[in-house]
Amino acid sequence: MPDHVHCLFLLNREKSIAEVIKQIKGSSSHFINQNDFINEKFAWQTGYAAYSVAESALNSVFQYIQNQKNHHQKQSFDNEYLQLLKLYGFETEENE
Repeated sequence: MPDHVHCLFLLNREKSIAEVIKQIKGSSSHFINQNDFINEKFAWQTGYAAYSVAESALNSVFQYIQNQKNHHQKQSFDNEYLQLLKLYGFETEENE
């Protein structure tokens, strides 16, 4: 997707999510910029979202990631994200 990335991985219990995301962002930014894949300097936005997934849901999540282009043609990422926040009781500007 042009505006976000989904990653599915098993988290090493010796590492924090923050450490892994920092490594992913740093390594990928360096690779993109070293290989001149885009005309301007590439940089990730600050922040990220991370979710745990039950082992029983791994295949479903993998399929979702594989088909996200089709999925996001039907529903925007922003709309889907807001729905998830509401579903699990997180406050958003819309429901405050």
